[in-house]
Amino acid sequence: MRYQFATVRGDSYDDNWLVIHGTVTTPEGSWSFTDPCLLTDEARQAAAWLRAVAAGTVAVTEPDTEGELSPDTSFIEPLVAFSLADRSEDGTAAIRIHLSLEAAPPWQPEDDRDDLYQYVVEVRTDTAALLHAADQWDHALVPFPPR
Repeated sequence: MRYQFATVRGDSYDDNWLVIHGTVTTPEGSWSFTDPCLLTDEARQAAAWLRAVAAGTVAVTEPDTEGELSPDTSFIEPLVAFSLADRSEDGTAAIRIHLSLEAAPPWQPEDDRDDLYQYVVEVRTDTAALLHAADQWDHALVPFPPR
């Protein structure tokens, strides 16, 4: 949406925080969040990750022995992260979007919201859609170069 701070402050972190808006719709309900949660470089990593999934170079991430999920790609602020849940022979992939803290559903109990990366929304998609999403994300980031 915008940089967190409109003016350059001379700090490589403060100058590059982006306010991200997300709208999520699941069978459980819908919600949205707006938060400064990605640095400009991190935001570009999200598109690179989508392209890597499309290329088949990202490994499927299984839950650990205790059933906990760990994302493939995470960021300094742990609100949003990504992992690959499954890849099919037909070229489709199931990606997990991990939502924590302010990005978690508002009905989730506060204790569960702090359980990082465990609330996920799975999206099954094909290579073309992944590449299109990466292109759209890159296009949205054009006005926000690293400062």
